[in-house]
Amino acid sequence: MSERPPISPRSPRAALEPEQVPPPPKRSERARNPFVVIGNAIITILIILMIGAGTAYYYGRQLLETPGPLGEDKVVNIPARAGKRDIADALQREGVINVNPWAFIGGVFALKASSDLKPGEYEFRKNASLRDVIATMVEGKVVQHAVTIPEGLTSEQIVARLTDNDIFAGSVRELPREGTLLPETYKFPRGTTRDQVIQRMQQTQKRVLAEIWERRNPDVPVKSPEALVTLASIIEKETGKADERSRVAAVYVNRLRQKMKLQSDPTIIYGLVGGKGTLGRPIKRSEITQPSPYNTYVIDGLPPGPIANPGRASLEAAANPARTRDLFFVADGTGGHSFTETYDQHQKNVAKLRALEKQIQNDTVEPADDAPPPAAAAGAAADTNPTAATPKPAAPKKPARPAAPAAAPARQGAAQSTTTPPVVQR
Repeated sequence: MSERPPISPRSPRAALEPEQVPPPPKRSERARNPFVVIGNAIITILIILMIGAGTAYYYGRQLLETPGPLGEDKVVNIPARAGKRDIADALQREGVINVNPWAFIGGVFALKASSDLKPGEYEFRKNASLRDVIATMVEGKVVQHAVTIPEGLTSEQIVARLTDNDIFAGSVRELPREGTLLPETYKFPRGTTRDQVIQRMQQTQKRVLAEIWERRNPDVPVKSPEALVTLASIIEKETGKADERSRVAAVYVNRLRQKMKLQSDPTIIYGLVGGKGTLGRPIKRSEITQPSPYNTYVIDGLPPGPIANPGRASLEAAANPARTRDLFFVADGTGGHSFTETYDQHQKNVAKLRALEKQIQNDTVEPADDAPPPAAAAGAAADTNPTAATPKPAAPKKPARPAAPAAAPARQGAAQSTTTPPVVQR
């Protein structure tokens, strides 16, 4: 019989403790698999990224949708070749955005507009959000400036106006031919080249002229669209009243049919100064008979080309004149004209005009120039340019004072517009 080991007295706590601690359980072979470890790491990273992306989406959306600081609509020019940081600085400087430039750049990338931002002059709306600001530049909604070209200007005068307008860029390489530009109100963005403006005016004129030529009265004695423009340019310079254009056109058409000289004073001026358009002084009596390819007191029929750029209304009048037998017209002193079929009645109307002019300017003394001609028109040519927005004055300028009432009957021809300077008798 074996001997038992002696029992050593232990404390209650020690008695509860096992004599030998069991070893820890072995780790699963599956858990130690490297693919499982990598998979767990990937899942953890994805969860973190999803949380981060959700947070970024929430705050990014807030950033894009929050109303901006603009208190009212504002126009801002974004220069060409400006980088995203330059654009952000310009918008922040103008008070369009109030976010950090890097936040703006982040918004551009978030909206996939990195390569779509277009330079130009933009009008940003009141309280425009960052999304609205970026969308405006992506869509290229640049500010359109209205530019009005008055009727009756020469091509040289129109080019001068374009040169003086600072919204355009570049220079006009070649002066356009007279009568090839259509006066109208156009809209252009800032930075449009002046050559582009000329091209657009020429294209519009071709389109409008083709339409009017197609529906012209076949009885009008003009053989080409170019001749129609020439006739319309004379009509344009003779009157600025809409209700008179067709009657003025009828006078010239009737004269062409009867092989009478047109005797239009504006053609005298164009023959003297060409594209400058204005003489700057009254026509001298000696200049009325001065030979010129454009002087319709000397030549037969139409001049060789237009004397200005007529508007749409004058082109329409030339193509479809009023059905009258009028051969004469003279200013009536109220901004319009009196039309007559006979020379005798025309002389009476001229006498009325001269009496009115004498009454208005009875203290004006005209310098002597030429001896009065056997037939004097009711004045001189249009030396000013009527505009689409500005009507011609109601009263004529300084009238010509005949040397002897009986010695100066009205000359047979188209009479002066009420905006024209007088003929100075020598």
